[in-house]
Amino acid sequence: MSIIKLFLTFFKIGAFTFGGGYAMIPLIQVEVVDKNKWLDDEEFLDTIAIAQSSPGAIAVNSAIFIGYKLRGIIGALACLLGVVLPSFIIILIISMFLFKYRNNKIVSKIFLGVRPAVVALIISAVYKLTKTSKIKKNALIISIITLFLVVFANISPVIVILIGGLGAILYYRVLGTRC
Repeated sequence: MSIIKLFLTFFKIGAFTFGGGYAMIPLIQVEVVDKNKWLDDEEFLDTIAIAQSSPGAIAVNSAIFIGYKLRGIIGALACLLGVVLPSFIIILIISMFLFKYRNNKIVSKIFLGVRPAVVALIISAVYKLTKTSKIKKNALIISIITLFLVVFANISPVIVILIGGLGAILYYRVLGTRC
């Protein structure tokens, strides 16, 4: 694949996905795994895990990781620019032209209409990742407990990630196996 193809693929992802990084995951998966076969399902899931664990937006981190894996630093830059430029251009246009119409009822209703679609895209991403992750019963229980700790007990996701990482280290040390 060429650098231009990488750029255009991620530009399309950035241009046609609203709602931020998590809403982009299904489109990234379709383009990178299903259409272009650059990664398989397991590699994609690992990419999402790494991207989510790293500081920054998950879509940007994913793009950089995928680009680097496929074509090195130039690939990482191409994918980064591709995924970021559409948002930059759209925000620039919005700030230049639509800011003065922000109180317009039609514009407000358009943004209200986009919100449910974004929620659906995020739920779709969670479903697809869960389906391809081959989660075992214990991991599913840990995921549900983690969800409740973050959402209902208001525990910081950072704390939960650190505890999860330490717990995994201890677990695998006790079992004497490697990850």
